[in-house]
Amino acid sequence: MILEIAKRCMFGISFSGIFTFIALTIMKFNEIDSSVSEIWMHMGASMLLGIYYGLSSYIYGDGEGSYLKKTIFHFCLSLTIYYIIAFTVGWVPFSWLAASLSFIVFVIVYAIFWFGYYSYYKKVESTMNEQLNKKQ
Repeated sequence: MILEIAKRCMFGISFSGIFTFIALTIMKFNEIDSSVSEIWMHMGASMLLGIYYGLSSYIYGDGEGSYLKKTIFHFCLSLTIYYIIAFTVGWVPFSWLAASLSFIVFVIVYAIFWFGYYSYYKKVESTMNEQLNKKQ
């Protein structure tokens, strides 16, 4: 269990490192200067989000409840964690317009990922059913 938690945390940190590198690359090519403390703060926030998303997959594990309930819980928890970090670090300014726009973008990105995973697992399901039907 502890090994699985550590593995998921490292997986999340790996993705946050990739996204931080992309952001730094964009900053470099656009000649945007930033202090080390500012980069450190944003990278730490990115790592926290990565750890959360790495661990949040436990919500979909073997447990009670339908996938709809699990998805709604995951969405609400993800939105809460994101806004806590985004407002604290300054990714989203404290204004209704910025919060509304970031909410819309969050929902669109969440929906894209959800639909991608849903399509992938439906494809896996149909492939497995085809293989089982061939053996019978």
